[in-house]
Amino acid sequence: MTGEPEFSRTVRVDMLAGQPRSLSIGANEHERAALSKRFGLIGIERLSAEAELRRTGDEVRAVGTLSARVVQSCVATGEPVSAEVQEEFSIVFRPHPDVAAEEEIELSEGELDVVFYDGASVDLGEAVAETLSLSLDPYPRSAAADAALREAGVVSEEDDATAAEGPLAGLKDLLAGRKT
Repeated sequence: MTGEPEFSRTVRVDMLAGQPRSLSIGANEHERAALSKRFGLIGIERLSAEAELRRTGDEVRAVGTLSARVVQSCVATGEPVSAEVQEEFSIVFRPHPDVAAEEEIELSEGELDVVFYDGASVDLGEAVAETLSLSLDPYPRSAAADAALREAGVVSEEDDATAAEGPLAGLKDLLAGRKT
């Protein structure tokens, strides 16, 4: 991604001292259109999140739920496929570590939901947008997908298993035995 995030909702870290802070955020029409383009979607009809932010030292933890209604393209037909997304998240924002530009930062499996931040604020909106991206169905299928795939000659696992049990299923084994 280049430039400014399409759905930016920054929260100043110094405003998170003491008690947790609850936030509700939602993307407007322009932001949803820009995110749709970024994620290769037909559209995002709704995107919002409820989160509680809690600061411990320089770390900020955001725990909440995102809610969205998206329209994707069917992988087989290109037809629009609508989907509801409800995804819980727990994200830890940490200041960028002091490492040289050419050094890689390795995260353990338990740190995969870590977002590094610069300056005095964290961007909850961008974190929610990235969570939405990771929550999308990578292979959305319309009701017509199976028929379109069969017509194109793509065999499903079920069709393949049925063919293996058909009247010629043992022929391969029989022919293999004669070659020896």
